[in-house]
Amino acid sequence: MTSHDDQPRDLLSLAQLASTRALNTEELEALNNANYGLDRNLGLRYTTIEPGRVVSELHVASKHLQVVGLVNGGVYAAIAESTGSVASMIAAPGKMVVGVNNNTDFISSVSSGIIVAEATPLQIGGRTHLWQIECSHRGEVVARTTLRTMVLHK
Repeated sequence: MTSHDDQPRDLLSLAQLASTRALNTEELEALNNANYGLDRNLGLRYTTIEPGRVVSELHVASKHLQVVGLVNGGVYAAIAESTGSVASMIAAPGKMVVGVNNNTDFISSVSSGIIVAEATPLQIGGRTHLWQIECSHRGEVVARTTLRTMVLHK
């Protein structure tokens, strides 16, 4: 899809653009509006996308909670995988990536508010990338993920 100024707005095009500079507000909005699948179902929104760093946020709702009223651990793993995968696509412009290992440690519980996830690289190789994703709530780290992604070569 394209906007009125003919700039590309699909995920691969935006990821390729973000490999050279931070996405602006309009580009982030286009990416968030085009989001689908698990990210859309969770309500995950990207707030910063730039080379070497991706930040997303999730407004906690009842659908994210387990039976005792805390955010389900799978939500943290999903947030981290999505955020790290977008970061990995930026590190491999024009290529698709897939997660191959997700190790998430749960540090503190959350029952409401906003969870912010920040992905930064630990290692960028030609075939695989290793990312650290920290999920925080009110400025405190509540979960930490190490995500390995694999670059798909056609």
